Amino acid sequence: MFKVKPNSIRRSFVALALLATVAAIGADATGPAPPFTLSELDGQSASLSQYKGQVVMLNFWATWCGPCQQEMPLLEQMYRKYKPAGFTLIGVNVDKDAPPVKQLLERKPVSFPVLLDPASQVSKAYHVDEMPSTVLIDRKGNVRFLHRGYKPGDENEYQDRIRQLIRE
Repeated sequence: MFKVKPNSIRRSFVALALLATVAAIGADATGPAPPFTLSELDGQSASLSQYKGQVVMLNFWATWCGPCQQEMPLLEQMYRKYKPAGFTLIGVNVDKDAPPVKQLLERKPVSFPVLLDPASQVSKAYHVDEMPSTVLIDRKGNVRFLHRGYKPGDENEYQDRIRQLIRE
């Protein structure tokens, strides 16, 4: 008969908890970035393909998300700092309607492009299940990092990853 030792069960639970934490906080990811075309706030279309050859950060956010609003000025700073090195940041908003997005951006203006994903099609393609979520894509068009949520200090990891991808 098979006998399970209590310590081995405990270790298994600890290992599973650690894996779940890594998946929730941020993890290296691989594979081609799903292509997409979305509307900007002014109605013009923009697609991921127009940023080919750049390091791209997709930041999925919503107006009702407090942490999204908290990190927005920090994302703006990163965008301005690394843009000359071949980096771009695209905000992907998941609100159903554009007016709240426009109102929020009047209070918290950003210079990076903001695209609208009201049906959450792009969010689903990138496996976004938490707001905010941030995806980094390398110059070859491969997803390299996915981070769910935001807490103060996460921007340091974003910058480390951005610098690494810029150097590649």
